[in-house]
Amino acid sequence: MNSISRQPRKQRKSLYIAPLHKKRKAIAAHMADDLMLKYRRRTFPVIRGDTVKIMRGEFKGHVGKVRSIYTGKGQLEIEGVIITKVDGKKVPRPVHASNVLLTKLNLADPWRRQKLEEGLPEEVKKEIEKEAQAQIEEQERMAAEEMEEEAAEEPEEGAEETIEEEVEESPEEEIIEEEIPEEVAEETPSEESPEEEKEVEEKKEEREEQ
Repeated sequence: MNSISRQPRKQRKSLYIAPLHKKRKAIAAHMADDLMLKYRRRTFPVIRGDTVKIMRGEFKGHVGKVRSIYTGKGQLEIEGVIITKVDGKKVPRPVHASNVLLTKLNLADPWRRQKLEEGLPEEVKKEIEKEAQAQIEEQERMAAEEMEEEAAEEPEEGAEETIEEEVEESPEEEIIEEEIPEEVAEETPSEESPEEEKEVEEKKEEREEQ
């Protein structure tokens, strides 16, 4: 019979060597009191888009949305949680999932809604669906605004690139060919065949006679 060890070192090791699908389930956080009463749950897995409150650490009391999840380390990247490095560069400061409190859930995922609605009365289910629809519409609106901003930025960037190219390219100097007078052209030595030389001499004689 397989028994679960109570030793902390074995518990930590089992979590450390666990596959990613088990680590992902372990990235859960406690719910706020109002959510706990509404969904009749104490904890729930955290996903991107959830709003959380940091309960411990340097950023205690900060509220923000989860931007990304580091499954291997069990940490979250939260909006507004940023530190400044020695070189002045600003980078996000990951926060462990055990140090946050869920204050608002992202209900855009239908599978997640189905899990939340298990065992709840119909009135609460309708409220969840209504809230989910509002969140989906908000996400679609924000995505459309981002696409419009990107489309507006593209022609501006293209115009800047063309201006830079025009500045970098120096204008080519046009070579103006001057018309050489006939007399000067005749004086200039040229490699001509004997027949052409005779023709030139005959033309000279005709001009002199005139």
